[in-house]
Amino acid sequence: MRRIALLFLVLAVSLLSGCATDIRNEALTRTTNAYASAVRWGDWEGAQSFLDKDYIADHPLSSVDQGRLGQLRITGYDEGGGPRPDGDNEVVQVVQINVVNINTQSERTVVDRQRWRYDPEKKKWWLMTGLPDFSPK
Repeated sequence: MRRIALLFLVLAVSLLSGCATDIRNEALTRTTNAYASAVRWGDWEGAQSFLDKDYIADHPLSSVDQGRLGQLRITGYDEGGGPRPDGDNEVVQVVQINVVNINTQSERTVVDRQRWRYDPEKKKWWLMTGLPDFSPK
């Protein structure tokens, strides 16, 4: 009888841990898709809603920066291989973004190295690296 109870306990724990992983992975997929959509459509306020609160506090977006973002049109957003795990509750993703400056009509590609952190209490992913850096280099 103990063996059956122990087997049932092990099975239940493994199923519950699998459910938690599924919830986290589904949240990551929903979050990165919604963020990509916001960036693709130039919805910079919407994209900012995915940023980690500590990042926002340390790097507030100025009105000048907002104006510069308004001069851009995204023409491509390639997530490559998608997010890769990097430690507990963190993933990294390298995205290539094609962008056109509406004033100069010049197109260029920007590489955005994203780091996402999962908050298990809120069951939500947060972008820790900020919006893409579109400044000319």
